[in-house]
Amino acid sequence: MTTPESLTFRGDVTVELVKSSASDADVLFAARVSTAGEQSLDELKKDPERSKGLINFLMRDRHGSPFEHNSMTFFISAPIFVFREFMRHRVGWSYNEESGRYRELQPVFYVPDESRKLVQQGRPGKYEFVEGTPAQHEAVTSALRESYEQSYAAYQKLLAEGVAREVARAALPVGLYSSMYATCNARSLMHFLGLRTQHELAKVPSFPQREIEMVGEKMEAEWAKLMPLTYAAFNANGRVAP
Repeated sequence: MTTPESLTFRGDVTVELVKSSASDADVLFAARVSTAGEQSLDELKKDPERSKGLINFLMRDRHGSPFEHNSMTFFISAPIFVFREFMRHRVGWSYNEESGRYRELQPVFYVPDESRKLVQQGRPGKYEFVEGTPAQHEAVTSALRESYEQSYAAYQKLLAEGVAREVARAALPVGLYSSMYATCNARSLMHFLGLRTQHELAKVPSFPQREIEMVGEKMEAEWAKLMPLTYAAFNANGRVAP
């Protein structure tokens, strides 16, 4: 039986790029076939400025399909409530999440750290989050830890009594960490980032929950290294997916 001392509390998320086949050359290769026919990838690297201009044109005028000919697979560990938002994104995404039916779920739970703004003010659709007081942070930490300890003890009690894992998991909260592989292309990732991150260059304002934004920021950093020209064009054109 797990004791309260053996529970793990985190305030961060894990994002790892586990494999990829994604480069700016993939965009150019796909785009130029419509006007130049079949080409080799090496031919597309001969004129960097022209290539940069073509990618910017495609982004600006929203010719989106050339940005789909690539692939990135991320390993993500985050609270379950993040995944429930994440899986609203269905076009151009594939997911495989760890299963509470087939394995015993580990006692790792989300407790926001001191950087997490706690207080929402303003009306729906036009609100902002502001810093919480030390007392509010202490109240959140204390209440969540107590809840997690009770829920995980209930989960283990049911398992010990022979209840199926798929039934026992109903005792667990959405603050439990889960993990998944998420595979996408650059176009689907851009749509995700446009909605799930706040950015000073964004034409269309977005108000994501901070925890999913943390995931988005880490995915964005990996993508920027793989496809720098595409990433620059995305930012230059208001962070709107083509």
